[in-house]
Amino acid sequence: MKLKTIREAKKLKGARVLLRVDFNVPLKDGKVVDDSRIRASLPTIEFLRKAGAKIILLSHLGRPKGKIVDELRLDPVARKLGEILKCKIKKTDDCVGSEVEKIVEKLEEGDVLLLENTRFHPEEKENNSEFVKQLAKLGDLFVNDAFGVAHRAHASSFGIAEFLPAAAGFLLEKETSELARVFENPAKPLVLVLGGAKIDTKIGVLKKFSELANTILLGGGIANTFLAAEGFEVGESLREPDKADLAREILNLANSHGCEFVLPEDVVCVDSNEELSNQPKTFAFRADAIPPNMKILDIGETTARRFSEIIKKAGMVVWNGPVGLFEIKLFEAGTKAIAQACAETSATTILGGGDTIAALKKFKIPAKKFTHISTGGGAMLEFLEGQELPGIQILKN
Repeated sequence: MKLKTIREAKKLKGARVLLRVDFNVPLKDGKVVDDSRIRASLPTIEFLRKAGAKIILLSHLGRPKGKIVDELRLDPVARKLGEILKCKIKKTDDCVGSEVEKIVEKLEEGDVLLLENTRFHPEEKENNSEFVKQLAKLGDLFVNDAFGVAHRAHASSFGIAEFLPAAAGFLLEKETSELARVFENPAKPLVLVLGGAKIDTKIGVLKKFSELANTILLGGGIANTFLAAEGFEVGESLREPDKADLAREILNLANSHGCEFVLPEDVVCVDSNEELSNQPKTFAFRADAIPPNMKILDIGETTARRFSEIIKKAGMVVWNGPVGLFEIKLFEAGTKAIAQACAETSATTILGGGDTIAALKKFKIPAKKFTHISTGGGAMLEFLEGQELPGIQILKN
């Protein structure tokens, strides 16, 4: 099924275009500290400006839980967007209502208006039909360019498409086409690198790739759960004891499909009684010799070297989630090694997840070193599970 894009849209000149973007960016002291997501939607915004559309931007920011939270207003985002586009960005104090409608009526061709945080309204997450209608009446065309929320059936990312002609922006188109490469005859060996703390959001990906991938490399808290399920002592490390049966099920599934499942063979630990803020002493142990008072916080040198060798020989690598507590220098080596291996390999490299992207920034590895860096964390994972994402499905012919 083909995804409709703004290339196919007619009569953009003078049209009011409701453009859903993902400007959920980090703020500090009232300023945007990482404008990557803003820049990711620039091709769509600039295309619409050039076409003479009146652009009305919709976005959420943070988790205000349906209430107005002044610290989560989009004013800093409007200022940053204005700096990037070198033009005045209009900004409203709400996303619906008569005052917003009056401002929309006065828009001229090429104007850009940013509406206030959609999640200040509980109806946003509920996809409330009356709220959707209030949003939809502001535009003539709906364009979704927010892959990061494409897995949510919210009012501003899904509901509007039921009331207005709808199309995908260039970012959403790029995300879906790049991630689809995983399923469309991927270069072999296909390697999945998975880290992070918990299994829950990654069960579907692990099961899917147990059938698709040649190799799965595990690190982080997820790996601890699998090590424990295999009977290894993991001390006081972060793990999910109630997921042991699930971990064994996934290991068996991978084995039945000939997928090599690689767990850490050595780890970096600290005494569980030590405060991490005090630069504690670190210990290196083999995975089968971890004392019960220890806490695993990174993969070890041997594991990092083995993971890197597998990545460099891959045809395609998909990576989501750090393999250690990379935010602290003592435990960054494993994640840094994987990032560098992904940057140096000739394989197709598809990366995603907020922590993964934060790690790349910390290690100053430029985005151009990778084939694709997804702007969506949860959306990327659900897409790779093979799920139909509501925000994408509704745009298809």
